Amino acid sequence: MDCGKLDFGWKRSLLILAVLVLCRAVAAESSSPARFGPAENMQTSLPSAPRPQASPAASPSQSADSNHPFWDRTNVLLFSGIAVFRGLDYASTRNMQARGRQEILLPDDVVNNSAGFASLEAAATMTSVGISYLLHHTGHHKLERWLSIGHIGVTAFGDARNYALKSKH
Repeated sequence: MDCGKLDFGWKRSLLILAVLVLCRAVAAESSSPARFGPAENMQTSLPSAPRPQASPAASPSQSADSNHPFWDRTNVLLFSGIAVFRGLDYASTRNMQARGRQEILLPDDVVNNSAGFASLEAAATMTSVGISYLLHHTGHHKLERWLSIGHIGVTAFGDARNYALKSKH
């Protein structure tokens, strides 16, 4: 059986399965006990510094967004949106090529290799999740969300552009 002639539904199922396995692995890692305990558990001879108290002017949405689990509902929806628009990017690029247009951002060797192109789309999705995790872990929660929103916007624009191009037949 030639891998280049596999049906698109099978490839899509394989891609979804890979994304779910990777998400599950990341979720399991994030729920495991931390390698390094919090600073409060460290035994030192120095007195602890007073903790800053939240100012009454801070809005509830800021305090709730500043300390959230990584796999909360918002992030799951954002990452799902990235995966959906990456899948649309794959489909819109294939459609564009079928109408006689050329891909200008990626080399033909990548785009014409179905498994390679699907892997590239999956890798872009996982890279976005990974960068969001790093931002979350370092306390940049607003950037964590805006990265995903920006990724969805840029990919959606590219998808719409691919479908809007005129055919060259």
